[in-house]
Amino acid sequence: MSLKLSVVDQSPVHGSHAAIEAPQLTIELAQLCDQLGYYRYWVAEHHDSIHFANPCPEIMAAAIASVTKNIRIGSGGVMLSHYSPLKVAENFKMLATLFPERVDLGIGRAPGGTGLTSQALAYPHQPHHGDLYTQQAQLLKGFIEGNLPDNNPFSAIKVLPDSTPQPELWMLGSSGGSAGLAGHLGYNIALARFIDPDNCRPSIFSQYIEQWKKAEHPQQPNKMLAIACICAPTEAEAKQRAGTAVYRKLAAQLGLREAFLTPSEVQDRYQTFSVSHQAQYDHILAGYTVGTPEQCAEEITQLAQSFACDEISTVAVTHSQADRLDSYTQLIKGF
Repeated sequence: MSLKLSVVDQSPVHGSHAAIEAPQLTIELAQLCDQLGYYRYWVAEHHDSIHFANPCPEIMAAAIASVTKNIRIGSGGVMLSHYSPLKVAENFKMLATLFPERVDLGIGRAPGGTGLTSQALAYPHQPHHGDLYTQQAQLLKGFIEGNLPDNNPFSAIKVLPDSTPQPELWMLGSSGGSAGLAGHLGYNIALARFIDPDNCRPSIFSQYIEQWKKAEHPQQPNKMLAIACICAPTEAEAKQRAGTAVYRKLAAQLGLREAFLTPSEVQDRYQTFSVSHQAQYDHILAGYTVGTPEQCAEEITQLAQSFACDEISTVAVTHSQADRLDSYTQLIKGF
């Protein structure tokens, strides 16, 4: 198929399993998606979370790459503001050396956690809250490509004795704030519609391409749209499965923090909601791609056309691992 289907995995702590099993469940899903023919598999970074169990995407990516064969593996993404660009470059150039032509390095500006975790990650220094992101992203690219200008104080550093292998570089964003920067610096762009569908518009990609052309990068840019998607044999079952993730997002907006609810628990809660909270829930659900394989494929194809991109990545958060495995199994049937 001309449209590439990929995966962003937040490593959810499924209610069907003990929390300690969550990383292994991510590996299980990655192996399935490799067998099913998905194009790439990215793991996210979250800190101090009761819902998501991966604070170190570089370790998870290495584990996944070692037990898969064809699928590209990477980060979606490394929260660069916490880290040294050199160390990130070392991690991912090592991965690219061990798993040639299969590694992606996606970076993001968001903290991926609370203000307290940002302070702890920066300790004994103070967090800069993304204020240095532009400089970090530029330096990281220079380390990865080995082309820092001679007047850069770090230009003599060799990341590896043979640093020829390179990961594919991507920059993540959700509402356009990083699009111009990604185009200017020459990063591929991944637009996270699943975070903010209301403000995720095709014009963001247009802004990106405009800056890319202005910078006169020699290579061709790549664009990816990442969406929330839950697929099931029937539309009713898909909507029920999606309830777990929809409620979590609503609860976060309401300032609540609790473990994932089962689909039936979500429906029970929905019945007790005020009219305004039901409307909020329905609005969140409308931003998801939910349905049968055919329904999901049709909506994904329309989104790819609207955003003029040839790759769609999907995020699926469910209460049970079985539902998540089935969602990805069902989804690819539509294509």
